[in-house]
Amino acid sequence: MSSEDRQYRLGVIYVGLSALAWSLSGLFMRAIETDLPTIIFLRGLVSGTATLLFFFYLERDRAWPILKAIRWPTILATLFSAGSMISGLGSIYYTSVADAMVIYATVPFVTAGVAFLVIGERASRSTLIASTIAFAGVAVMLTDAGGGGSMLGKGLAGIMTLTVAALAVIMRQHRDVPMLPAMAFSAYLCSAVTFWFASPGTATGQDMTLIFLFGIMQNALGLILYTFGARRIPAADASLIIALEVPLTPLWVWMFMAEIPPQATLIGGPIVLVALFGHIFVEFRRSRGPLPAAPQQSL
Repeated sequence: MSSEDRQYRLGVIYVGLSALAWSLSGLFMRAIETDLPTIIFLRGLVSGTATLLFFFYLERDRAWPILKAIRWPTILATLFSAGSMISGLGSIYYTSVADAMVIYATVPFVTAGVAFLVIGERASRSTLIASTIAFAGVAVMLTDAGGGGSMLGKGLAGIMTLTVAALAVIMRQHRDVPMLPAMAFSAYLCSAVTFWFASPGTATGQDMTLIFLFGIMQNALGLILYTFGARRIPAADASLIIALEVPLTPLWVWMFMAEIPPQATLIGGPIVLVALFGHIFVEFRRSRGPLPAAPQQSL
């Protein structure tokens, strides 16, 4: 197996695990009783701190020089990451889940287009085919999820799609730039934006415990894994694998909280999973040419 093949497989594993972590959001959102701005504010503080501490542990003596050398790629990644988190939650709040997820399901295609225009990276045929099948699966999942919703919510879903695509391209293009600070700062930025609307005093002890776990297990872990995975695989592939969130999120709620998903979810979810795992199987068997050199970080 070539070095490029090993890097690709490692990237797929990291991004897949990040999607797995992020798919836990439904469980936490169902269990936490305080209001949404308070959840986002407190989760951002927890996940930002956890990610930053991991960065200092990983880089040790290099951490401060890296922070002092931060330039525009890190700043852009911070803005895109925070924008995707805020707009994603806002889109679901202001419009139907169906509208938000159908728009978001286009992210592999949008990412492929942005990656080609910005860094000249072409998506493979299997990526485009798998993206099309996954999009069809998402459409099936949402056939019985009621439509409607405001244009603001749909616009936020579009912003979420664009920011997720842009983040994948930035992290792919600047593989030599440590992006963990960007992920930490994006979590803090979410807290800064929601500070004015949050009411931390309303959170119970149980809420605080769950928010702490939410910030560590779902957000910080997902951000860390995505950071190390996205730079190893094509941007369109990273966005496609992240679509694992769509079927997995209702699956966990069904399994652990007995919230039975609609029949369309039980049909469309396996379609998405088959598309993604089929794509991974095909790509794992394909040999790759060398990537442009980029210093390798640990993990």
